[in-house]
Amino acid sequence: MTVEGRVVYWNGRFVPETEARVSIYDSALMFGDTVFEMTRSFNGVQFKLRAHLERLYAGLKILEFPPVMSIQKLEQACLDTIDANRHCFQPDDEHRLMINITRGLLGIYQDEVAIPNGPNVIIADFPLRWTVASMGELFEHGINAAIPAQRVIPARYLDPKIKNRSRLHYMMANIQVSRFAGERNWALLLDDSGFIAEGTGDNFFIVKNEKVITPRGHNILRGISRDYIIESLCPALGLDVEERDIEPYDVHGADEAFMTGTPFCMLPVTSLDGLAIGGGRPGPVYRRLLEAWGERVGLDIAQQIKRWARDAKPAGDAPTPYRFKATTETN
Repeated sequence: MTVEGRVVYWNGRFVPETEARVSIYDSALMFGDTVFEMTRSFNGVQFKLRAHLERLYAGLKILEFPPVMSIQKLEQACLDTIDANRHCFQPDDEHRLMINITRGLLGIYQDEVAIPNGPNVIIADFPLRWTVASMGELFEHGINAAIPAQRVIPARYLDPKIKNRSRLHYMMANIQVSRFAGERNWALLLDDSGFIAEGTGDNFFIVKNEKVITPRGHNILRGISRDYIIESLCPALGLDVEERDIEPYDVHGADEAFMTGTPFCMLPVTSLDGLAIGGGRPGPVYRRLLEAWGERVGLDIAQQIKRWARDAKPAGDAPTPYRFKATTETN
């Protein structure tokens, strides 16, 4: 199939991106009933793709989705999707895969509408710069982590370790933080016991006396980047890591802090609710970890995103995965 624009893998075939649609009768629309993953590349090579897919398949199992293709076939479908879209990318682009698996039509609609039954496997590939171009300045100035009224959903109600599309609580946290004064505000949610949990698409770390500390993994999404920090980078740099409950009090007393997430890897957190953390600037442990990550993947992660930021178009008013731009109502 030869097409001019990007294409999307849709249940074993490629369709133009503009034609990739989920039915209004799909359980995905009715209940947010979708398990998904989003990945990135470095120098065009996918990073931790198999780890993302293993987490995806764990979610499919726990949520009792109907059987889909094997993990090996899905991994190959991801690589085929990249190959099918490579001609649409600029030389310095990175590939951002979005893999969605929906449960399919609700039972009351099956055989009543002219749409195949069963789960949908959907893979899109678009430039990573779409996600991160607005983040360039954050590598220098850092994030102000802002605690909203919205809490995370405890694992006993909906397990956040399964990466699913039922994420309205993330959106509400972003809306609440959008009303805060100042710039560079990102939501940092508490759990129902008042402990730090996670951001709306990122994991949180503090550093105290060169020990790297992160919330326990029970009420959070255990991020692939989080695991890479804990299991690979910190041991390689001789840094001790501890997973434990963290209160806002602990963050205020920390030497430094940072967030991790697949698209941006690591971003410094320089204040909490407007109060400086440590010296109020990116700390040395953060810089060591980010530099080590860049050396392993063969590029300067921060400089790549800063370069994209210089060429980025002005951001619109629509919400993003990490922030929600407040709007002003007029009568």
